[in-house]
Amino acid sequence: MAKIVPYKVEVPEAKIQKLKRRLADAEFPDQLDGSGWASGDGVPLADIRRLTTYWKDRFDWRQVESKLNALPTFMASISITGFEVLEVYFIHVKSASNNAIPLLFLHGWPGSILEVTKLLPLLADLEQDGGPAFDVVAPSLPNFGYSSAVRTPGFRLEHYADTCNQLMTTLGYEKYAVQAGDLGVPISKVIGMRHRNMKALHWNLVPSRPPTLASPFAFASFIITHMFNLYSHEEAKGLERTMAIQKSGWGYHHIQQTKPETIAYAFTDSPVGLLAWIYEKLYDWTDEYPWTEDEVCSWVSMYWFSRNGPGASTRIYHETAKGDYPVEVPACLSDVKLGLAYFPKEIVLLPRAWARSLGQVVYQKEHDKGGHFAAWERPDAIVGDLMAMFSKGGPAFGVIDGRNGYE
Repeated sequence: MAKIVPYKVEVPEAKIQKLKRRLADAEFPDQLDGSGWASGDGVPLADIRRLTTYWKDRFDWRQVESKLNALPTFMASISITGFEVLEVYFIHVKSASNNAIPLLFLHGWPGSILEVTKLLPLLADLEQDGGPAFDVVAPSLPNFGYSSAVRTPGFRLEHYADTCNQLMTTLGYEKYAVQAGDLGVPISKVIGMRHRNMKALHWNLVPSRPPTLASPFAFASFIITHMFNLYSHEEAKGLERTMAIQKSGWGYHHIQQTKPETIAYAFTDSPVGLLAWIYEKLYDWTDEYPWTEDEVCSWVSMYWFSRNGPGASTRIYHETAKGDYPVEVPACLSDVKLGLAYFPKEIVLLPRAWARSLGQVVYQKEHDKGGHFAAWERPDAIVGDLMAMFSKGGPAFGVIDGRNGYE
């Protein structure tokens, strides 16, 4: 049985002061006249100068620490065959209801467990209003945040999946649901392929493939739709955005997947470099979300002050491209109830009919605003979807035996 103990984050003051000195000594590149977001050159110099100054002079990491430490946070020792014992940092907010639905929240890169903090009060309000109740478990993935790093090569998607499943079963949840985006999507997919504990999931990023000849009717429909461009307005715009991201916004993925150790030097040595790398994604992948300086610095600081440094998080791209369950391989989760959310500024937006190949799709929702970091941008939409799925009469009601949230 894994050992679980309470855990509080406390970054040494010397490390905070060292960051301030590094920011004070930062040097910046020049910039072409007229360069900016619209020119496609990358993060504007004025933005990074402003954020660097704020991070150095006004940002208070202790406030972030205090908010995290005010939550029930723990460290679990997890044993995965072939690897050293992992320490997994996680938030565990239990409902007052004995029938609460266990909900595993999975973040990705460049996100963190900060994202779940916007969902927690809304889920509590939902329960108070007579809706379904949830026990929320939000771990920092290995190599992220305050979880330990994996030093042994070969920690693939299946090992991330096994780590998360072991955490849930250790907490006593033999059946549970998952809410995920970004890297949490392939991790939860593999949980469903390897373990029967996960009974329902909600994705705010929907990876799918066109139908094949294995499904003749669906394949014929796909060919006709594609040839005559019969996609809906939302689907057409989504495909356009997906192709644009693949063309001009996917460089980070290729670098982190092929040479993670090389970019790790830049992340570890330069706080401004890390800031620019992450801020570009926060800006490009959201739907005109009004990021405050405090929010940006909080997100970046979760990497800078992480247990193993910001470079450790890049390894997941390299490792999960291989193994028995490479991230690119589609899967049909026949025993899992699937809820799918589509946000107009997600980075991968594919025709809705393609999702049928994923398994039992019981819920699909087209949201009018939002992007890649849906739990942060549109926590109301995520909670609304969970309510629609798990409330009495919803398509996932009762799928987790005896844990229906209310009756």
